[in-house]
Amino acid sequence: MKNKALNLRISERRLNKLRLYSAWKDKTMTQILEDFIDSLPIPERGNSSETNIAD
Repeated sequence: MKNKALNLRISERRLNKLRLYSAWKDKTMTQILEDFIDSLPIPERGNSSETNIAD
């Protein structure tokens, strides 16, 4: 797997909440976000989204 970077603009309140949650779970913020993304359902083909998830 080739790692890529993601820049994200969020409020300071949300960033602090993510920091607290990751410390509470003893995981990195990256691990928390990856777990959340992995829990999302995969959209079915033919829906209204034009996003290509294969890229």
